[in-house]
Amino acid sequence: MHWRIVFVGEPSLKWAKSGIEDYSKRLQRMARMELIAVKDGAAVAVEERLLAASEGTLRVLMDERGKSLRSMEVAKWIQQHEVAGTKKVSLIVGGAEGHSDRMRKMADAMWSLSAMTLQHELALVVLLEQIYRAYSINRGEPYHREG
Repeated sequence: MHWRIVFVGEPSLKWAKSGIEDYSKRLQRMARMELIAVKDGAAVAVEERLLAASEGTLRVLMDERGKSLRSMEVAKWIQQHEVAGTKKVSLIVGGAEGHSDRMRKMADAMWSLSAMTLQHELALVVLLEQIYRAYSINRGEPYHREG
């Protein structure tokens, strides 16, 4: 599957950049992955850029109102979509304004990374780590340990 991770603004926090680079590099050996930063600005313009960057893909919004998945469920979701032949998936992390109702209606799915609101750079690192974890689970690698 080809993954697009679409997010608002270039990460500026040093630790976030490091985490994003680390998990992106790890994921390159497991899946096709591209990171797409869209320019920040007025909410409507940002939304249009997010939609354009995710055009032609299965859109999954990261949103506090979304479904809370356990790591094993994300792994299963990936397996199911790979078997079903899903070619492209966009995981969309909004900016400081979050996602509008219109954007939520245009999504194919919504996931919550936490019941708490996360700063978008932190959300991006958490998201990449969870996708890496899911692929590790599916490959039977020891990264994930059941508690």
